[in-house]
Amino acid sequence: MNLEYTEQEEKFREEVRQWIRENLPASTAEKVHNGWRLSREDMQGWHKTLGKNGWLTYRWPEEFGGPGWSVIERHLFEEECAMAGAPRLIPYGPVMVAPVIMAFGNRAQQERFLPGIASGDVWWSQGYSEPGSGSDLASLKTRAERKGDVFIVNGQKIWTTLAQYGEWIFCLVRTKFDGKPQSGISFLLIDMKSPGVTVRPIKLLDGECEVNEVWFDNVEVPVENLVGEENNGWTYAKHLLAHERSNIAEVARAKRELGRLKRIARKNNLLDDFRFRDEVAKLEVDIQALEILVLRVLSAERSGKKALDIAGLLKIRGSEIQQRYSELMMLAAGPSSLPFIEEALDIDWAGSYPDGDRIHAPLAGTYFNLRKTTIYGGSNEIQRNIIAQALLG
Repeated sequence: MNLEYTEQEEKFREEVRQWIRENLPASTAEKVHNGWRLSREDMQGWHKTLGKNGWLTYRWPEEFGGPGWSVIERHLFEEECAMAGAPRLIPYGPVMVAPVIMAFGNRAQQERFLPGIASGDVWWSQGYSEPGSGSDLASLKTRAERKGDVFIVNGQKIWTTLAQYGEWIFCLVRTKFDGKPQSGISFLLIDMKSPGVTVRPIKLLDGECEVNEVWFDNVEVPVENLVGEENNGWTYAKHLLAHERSNIAEVARAKRELGRLKRIARKNNLLDDFRFRDEVAKLEVDIQALEILVLRVLSAERSGKKALDIAGLLKIRGSEIQQRYSELMMLAAGPSSLPFIEEALDIDWAGSYPDGDRIHAPLAGTYFNLRKTTIYGGSNEIQRNIIAQALLG
């Protein structure tokens, strides 16, 4: 593979860089570079800014409003956004449910739902995991019983990321109760303002309510919100999960956080320690290897090959890298990384140090938060089993 970018690609990179420089709020970038909390306005504001420029749909086919970028241009765009300190995209709308609607939804659903996703105006949530159904997703219990022109939905979803902001949620629900578990699942789009929908935030150790319980109590969902065929939702779920697992790789974010790790280590004179420096070097090599793998996957996807077959491998490597850089940041900061309670994250740390150093405050919270990455999207143990079965039969 030729790792040199063409003159045209470098020109594209510079155009993207200049546009981000002009449109990304400096206050938002400062939060991202230092791992501070982002508000809904920070996240959705960036979505809407991208949407106005037609770039929130940068992964979409042109027929659905995508900009028609090559896989390399998409990669360069992600890298420039991450390195500039742009918030990561909340993937549930543009990256996850949109491809399902494009591939399996009807024309009316595409015309109804895709514009709100493309503009960033509608916040989507994902209703997959349940208290007893995580990696074994096919065992889900949430029921949807059809009565005339509506489904009556009852049940509970859990670990629903940022559902406190959600306006719509795509859900896997059980519509058939005999036979193989996978054959009785359907894919529903549910308005979260519907009577009977209750969101209960779960407060985490760092004071955040990033995840939620979502309860459905006799929620009426129009049959027209069923994507594809009834009882065929498992097929659509696998399509979506492949996109989710590929997205977890987040190479651009890893490269940015590698820079943050080096800043913290340099601040605390850890780069003079050859053992610590070796760990940073190994991490950097692994990030570069993951980047090459992602580029190979994107190239295969563009040529029509089944690139998403290795989505599980990307998920494993990407999630483990996220945990490694958070661990190394903790080691580099030492006792300064300890504050992780809510008050510590909100305090103005400027003036707490002679040079206004504010890089340490949220490190423990980041460390704890990233423990989940090897579990969500299908645990890494499960992914290894799937890969082993595919290779060995």
